[in-house]
Amino acid sequence: MAGILGIDVGLIPLINIALAFLVSGAILWAIDVDPLEAVEIILYGAFGYDLAIGYTLYYTTNFVFTGLAVAVAFHAGLFNIGGEGQAYIGGLGVGLGILLVDNYLPFYVILPLAILLSAAFGAAWAAIPAYLQAYRGSHIVITTIMFNFIAAALMVYLMVNLLIQPGSMSPESREFAAAGQLPFMHELLGWFGIPIAPSPLNLSVVWAAICCILVWAFIWHTRWGYEVRTVGANETAAVYAGIDPRRVIMLAMCISGALAGFVGINEVMGVHHRLLLNFTAGYGFTGIAVALMGRNHPVGIVLASLLFGMLYQGGAELAFEEPKVTREMVVTIQGLVILFSGALAYMMKGPVERTYLRLFGGLQRPAAQEG
Repeated sequence: MAGILGIDVGLIPLINIALAFLVSGAILWAIDVDPLEAVEIILYGAFGYDLAIGYTLYYTTNFVFTGLAVAVAFHAGLFNIGGEGQAYIGGLGVGLGILLVDNYLPFYVILPLAILLSAAFGAAWAAIPAYLQAYRGSHIVITTIMFNFIAAALMVYLMVNLLIQPGSMSPESREFAAAGQLPFMHELLGWFGIPIAPSPLNLSVVWAAICCILVWAFIWHTRWGYEVRTVGANETAAVYAGIDPRRVIMLAMCISGALAGFVGINEVMGVHHRLLLNFTAGYGFTGIAVALMGRNHPVGIVLASLLFGMLYQGGAELAFEEPKVTREMVVTIQGLVILFSGALAYMMKGPVERTYLRLFGGLQRPAAQEG
């Protein structure tokens, strides 16, 4: 049984990634681009120098937040497709809070306030679809997708009509004061005499690591996490055990929305230092593939996030270095990884498990009989 679990968690995701890269390599070969050379460019563009590493980890941070958001909901048997909208509204909470107090409060007060606001706004946006699912029977997939569009429309209205900087031709707010800006990692390391190239990587990467630990502790080491997993595994059994599925749905979705809202910490407070449109850039949707590839476990999510961070940064380098590879081609490669890791995640599960049982099933049965 442990061997089958190891295949599902470890081997099958690797096979899916290999298949995605195999198909991507065939596409590159068809347009007369050496696939091995393309891989070399991607790896160097993602990890070959400090600027590239900074960008890769910056993308990784956003994917960790949205991947964790999808995973928490998934453990409760919910498919949260609304990470994009929840991240958008979480960023709105960050921006509104900082715009109100950045000229009056110090950084060490604004930072926890921004974290709380991003979590509260993201959770509130997720709570509405959660309520509709728990108490009205509306399907969570449909409502969360709809709320992505509502969030985008709301942000456009607010930025164009209310929050735009006076005299600006672009729909964005004024720049935050210094107290409302999250330090970049090259600035922090510079204080300790470690020079690295400037990149968007900022202190939110530390918060992403903390969130991984908190989610791991919550899901597997608390009573509430046990209830979430029980409802996700068998709602009927959960009711028989005295667990209220409606309460669990509300809890899981609010935590999921709060985690997605932390994208606002990275983007609004950490990189742009202002409120603006479209800062989520599809991170919420990519988080679905990240969670599926990482098997909804924080360790797997970190590794999957790093892979997608590599594809984003290394893919941009490939498009720059190889004239025959357009930006659309890079998006196609990313899409293939998402396809094989998401929609086709279990395509190889049956054949791989049958092969494993043929090879090692006979060795395991005598050991079980001896026990």
